[in-house]
Amino acid sequence: MPPTSAPHIPVLLSEVVTAIAPAEGEIYLDGTFGAGGYTRAVLEAAGCSVLALDRDPQALADAGALADAFGARLNLIEGCFGDMEARAHDAGFSELDGVMLDLGVSSMQLDQAERGFSFMRDGPLDMRMGATGTSAEDLVNEADPALLVSILSVYGEERRARAIVRAFVARRETARITRTGELAEIVCSVLGQPRGKGAHPATRTFQALRIYLNDELGELLRGLHAAERLLRPGGRLVVVTFHSLEDRMVKKFLANRSGRAGRPSRHLPEQAGPASSFQELPKRTQKAGADELARNSRARSARLRGAVRTGAPAFPEDESLLPAGAPQREHAIAVGGRP
Repeated sequence: MPPTSAPHIPVLLSEVVTAIAPAEGEIYLDGTFGAGGYTRAVLEAAGCSVLALDRDPQALADAGALADAFGARLNLIEGCFGDMEARAHDAGFSELDGVMLDLGVSSMQLDQAERGFSFMRDGPLDMRMGATGTSAEDLVNEADPALLVSILSVYGEERRARAIVRAFVARRETARITRTGELAEIVCSVLGQPRGKGAHPATRTFQALRIYLNDELGELLRGLHAAERLLRPGGRLVVVTFHSLEDRMVKKFLANRSGRAGRPSRHLPEQAGPASSFQELPKRTQKAGADELARNSRARSARLRGAVRTGAPAFPEDESLLPAGAPQREHAIAVGGRP
């Protein structure tokens, strides 16, 4: 049975496949399986195999047609890509030929109002990529305002974070905030209503809450380090990002590991340091072209970065890749006063 068409349009699909360079008999890991667009394209490009991870159980539950089409060449695994090293070892692999990561929230999650990711479709205020843990409703109604200000400031780069959180606190003192539409309306009461084709005023707030709740940047940090350890010499790391925080982390990671960060000026000699564990692809950053943007507006912020693993040892883990002042993920939410 051939694979059915997926509701999610893979961004930079041909560029990802070219960068990962599928080859006969090799093993690749898709750490953000989603609707399986990258996985399907890689499996069709060569007689290889893919370990497909996703923390969202619904994504794997919807993968029946793809599993039927490719059989034993596709191994579906529920889990976070930050845990890819353990998951790959569990599946019997100590080394991989490639790792693909498509970061952020998928079109499927955005389009399902009941998941609570989108301010464009009113639904329960959830935003969890997995099935457990603190929801966005819990966070905006119960978290200390200082934590909320930090989340919006760092993860949303929202300049008016303090004013938005004051509006949250004022609303939650009268009634619990339970809907995405309600949250968006509160943000718009502070920032103004949407105008023209620009970004919706609630975009940064929703992004910040989602990143914090799902520990997306911590997950990315763990995933990059794990990929560095798992990839054999010649193996490829390909990452598609959708906002500046992610992209800066990936850019810095690859610059550090390729030796580019150790050279403050191109006019100065390279400084001594550990041997490079990656060699960046010739084109360091790729963006969607005009044709793809015409088909899929969600590709406008996408950036692809990739690199090839060398034979040098993996670098030590480096938490300085995280944004300065990033709030630590809280499991216990404490109610506090006004910001």
